[in-house]
Amino acid sequence: MKNQQLFSNRTCVLATMHQKEKVIAPVIEQELGIEVIVPHNFNTDVFGTFTREVKRLGTQIATARLKAEKALEITGETLAIASEGSFVPHPLLPYIYSNREIVILLDTENELEIIGEEFSLETNFNYQEIQSWQEAEDFARKSGFPEHGLIVGLEQQTNNHVEIIKGINTEAKFLEAVNLAFNNLRSPGKVYVETDMRALYNPTRMKNIEKATHDLIKKINSHCPSCSAPGFVIIESIEGLPCAICNFPTHVTRAVIYQCKKCNFLQEKLFPHHQEFADPAQCNYCNP
Repeated sequence: MKNQQLFSNRTCVLATMHQKEKVIAPVIEQELGIEVIVPHNFNTDVFGTFTREVKRLGTQIATARLKAEKALEITGETLAIASEGSFVPHPLLPYIYSNREIVILLDTENELEIIGEEFSLETNFNYQEIQSWQEAEDFARKSGFPEHGLIVGLEQQTNNHVEIIKGINTEAKFLEAVNLAFNNLRSPGKVYVETDMRALYNPTRMKNIEKATHDLIKKINSHCPSCSAPGFVIIESIEGLPCAICNFPTHVTRAVIYQCKKCNFLQEKLFPHHQEFADPAQCNYCNP
């Protein structure tokens, strides 16, 4: 079940409204030899927005899957791709945000679901309440404006009213939005600025989406030894690589478990990093 048999002469619908086809389509078309189309007036905001007007309906993967399924429904195609991003504090590095991008491929004809992923510290994700134009200008400079778009928001606490201006990518638009927010501010209330994390206004995020797409291709090109289906991927890492000096088990990965997305075949592979012993610097006994 090689890729040319699965995807030859097929059309893939890309579920996006934020120009993600600029980085996803060239990779998919070149590597899989399929045509990528974007459905007309496809509204992904109904599945959730970064600016919190619409809460995401489920997990990151579940939301991407919903987008792909909706694209298949409205186009009648059998092959779809969708992506979804998230921005959260890094689990190990305090005060540092990370960007996780996933790109999902759904193939209803062959009953396949394969997910590419990129986890990166490369992000300008940020938010700040402001009291002056100077603070707004400082935030813009640190955020990579105007190449990276901004959002200006006004929140009136007396009536819970929030006004948001998105897609700001020129100095004139930014000045106008900040002045408008301050002129309409009533106490108690606040004016804030934040980075626009929609892909078309955020080149840094767009690069991470492209990397996730390459990871998707890598997984599609990994075929199951049992049934030859694409999507033979790592589902678990096992620690315990022995120390090169004392042979004591370390936290370094000793083996990984692969599983087929089609037939669920499992296979353990030793020494995924092509080393049979760990550096003693990573040993809790030799280097406590």
